[in-house]
Amino acid sequence: MDSLQQFLYKLKLVPRLLEPANWTDREHEIVGEHFRYLQQLLAENRLILAGRTQNMDETTFGIAIFLAESEEAAASVMANDPAVKQEVMTAELYPYRVALYNSEWEK
Repeated sequence: MDSLQQFLYKLKLVPRLLEPANWTDREHEIVGEHFRYLQQLLAENRLILAGRTQNMDETTFGIAIFLAESEEAAASVMANDPAVKQEVMTAELYPYRVALYNSEWEK
């Protein structure tokens, strides 16, 4: 794992989904697949953290901080996220490095 680099991808819902009435069963299914995808990265010990803001307006976003071998591999992880692949969310990739971590937070 030492040769792996950290990356962050920022996710944003497509604008039409900011209105709850516009969600269909399809979008709910895709977001479920997205969550399972992140769970799989976690099970592979590649996901550092994932989460989202709790507001539901044009400023809402989610992040996934994860490990990959290269920027190309990281771009592939992001592109294969079902929410990105199925165009429910847009995503931007950034090289990243966690500087501080509170290990007591989990307790």
